[in-house]
Amino acid sequence: MSKFMEWVDARFPATKMWEEHLSKYYAPKNFNFFYFFGSLALLVLVNQIITGIWLTMSYTPSAEEAFASVEYIMRDVDYGWIIRLLHSTGASAFFIVVYMHMFRGLLYGSYQKPRELVWLFGMLIYLALMAEAFMGYLLPWGQMSYWGAQVIISLFGAIPVIGADLTQWIRGDYLISGITLNRFFALHVVALPIVVLGLVVLHILALHEVGSNNPEGVDIKKKKDANGIPLDGIPFHPYYTVKDIVGVVVFLFVFCAIVFFFPEMGGYFLEKPNFEVANAFKTPAHIAPVWYFTPFYAILRAVPDKLMGVVAMGAAIAILFVLPWLDRSPVKSIRHKGWLSKIWMWVFALSFVILGYYGSQAPSDLGTIMSRTCTILYFAFFLLMPFYTRMEKTKPVPDRVTC
Repeated sequence: MSKFMEWVDARFPATKMWEEHLSKYYAPKNFNFFYFFGSLALLVLVNQIITGIWLTMSYTPSAEEAFASVEYIMRDVDYGWIIRLLHSTGASAFFIVVYMHMFRGLLYGSYQKPRELVWLFGMLIYLALMAEAFMGYLLPWGQMSYWGAQVIISLFGAIPVIGADLTQWIRGDYLISGITLNRFFALHVVALPIVVLGLVVLHILALHEVGSNNPEGVDIKKKKDANGIPLDGIPFHPYYTVKDIVGVVVFLFVFCAIVFFFPEMGGYFLEKPNFEVANAFKTPAHIAPVWYFTPFYAILRAVPDKLMGVVAMGAAIAILFVLPWLDRSPVKSIRHKGWLSKIWMWVFALSFVILGYYGSQAPSDLGTIMSRTCTILYFAFFLLMPFYTRMEKTKPVPDRVTC
């Protein structure tokens, strides 16, 4: 085996990569619960790729046969039902772990210097995932898939001058049809997974170049022993690879329970109208995107003007990209920030959850009021950040990791 590895290493840096990114990559020794979600996101990505490959073997991307092919997978293909449910549940699980991963970054300031690029690559992954999920959502060719795509694509029509032509170009037709389904299938199966995988590699490389953050916000590279090893660091392998296995096991228990016992999750993971074939002449009583898009859909509906609503929805995502330059706090972690940052953090989190709820509900007076209020609070968290992070009193950051 050693001779074989010598032969490989002379032609490919296998051992060097193993050491740089696992066995000799020193991570802070105080990772907590929130640090499970990065590895879980990688696990779900692998699940989506493998199950997606299997589904394409029996799926037919045409308006006449798409819905029937999904039924065929569920009813006639050996184990097709479990592969399809692993993929559909995996889509929601992906966004759950990604949202928790992003929330951890917000809590502990993982976007601050020198990790700006890590955050930007992460946000590009999030953007690519949204595109990937939207393209995949049309493929079952059910009622909600069809009409949800109709609503989202029509939003581009609000753009002045080029809106109508852009909408038609995205659809590839004057209305959503087989050509739309076919191009979305190509993007979902080929183009966007390549983009996501490339961004994941860049995200990890950027992270390992500057080192992982930790709940204390202490830079472990500043305190090293005579051999240049961080005093507060431990090798990622075997310590965190074993620790992550615990998180993976717990996650798989919950994930499999959902897949086997309630994959629809009350209509949030698999909407009831999507069990009916797409019909351009029959509109569902209430059209809403799948749950992980609903916070931004609520922001869209909260603005009376269609164009300004589209702008607000786009700005809600775009503003996340400039977060590293909005936070002027001298400390990273929420543990050492002042009470203003802590209050605004929980206001932001609560606003996002409320927006997600009302974005999934039919329009109402209360829903409109709550959506508008939470939209203002959502943007206020970011726009006021340069002021409250600079003016608040912070706690001193310890020299070493203490807990």
